[in-house]
Amino acid sequence: MIPIRRVLASVTDKSGLAAFARGLQQHGASLLSTGGTARLLRENGVEITEVSDYTGFPEMLDGRVKTLHPKIHGGILGVRDNPEHVATMKAHHIDPIDMVVVNLYAFRETIAKPGCTLEEAIENIDIGGPTLIRAAAKNSRHVAVVTDPADYDWILRELAANRGAMSRASCLKLAAKAFCLTHAYDGAICDYLKKVAAGQ
Repeated sequence: MIPIRRVLASVTDKSGLAAFARGLQQHGASLLSTGGTARLLRENGVEITEVSDYTGFPEMLDGRVKTLHPKIHGGILGVRDNPEHVATMKAHHIDPIDMVVVNLYAFRETIAKPGCTLEEAIENIDIGGPTLIRAAAKNSRHVAVVTDPADYDWILRELAANRGAMSRASCLKLAAKAFCLTHAYDGAICDYLKKVAAGQ
């Protein structure tokens, strides 16, 4: 079982997030968050720590760089039962992150809009989101990755049944879904850019 003690949330689709975050906190989890997600959670009475406060670095470059930091990715990718990883994390004051709740910029919806320019499309290519998702999915033996609001209810039920923990089987199921999401997302970007480059 994987105890869920620290959660990172950074989402574009915010439906159901406040209730999910409150449920996570009821099971003992603390939350890290960014930008608009942090604002929404605070407005709904959810206590969070801003990622920028946690890392000591502000969001920068018009929000292009928010979560790309060793304290975030070290916390996600560290192998909890590897003594060298544990020692390195301790030496660099990196706390484990047990759940990542992320969904991606609406790239497909953006390029479907009439008159969408290449510049608009490029700005809606998510970088931090897929990076977080892939890191958490890679380390699914120790981290739950949540990419779909439709999964919030059953995840909270599992946490309730297991005193704030999730099974490795559930985390592997979520990891498979996450990699399918990033695969499809990159495929949409690939198809779009090939068409633009070909002058279509």
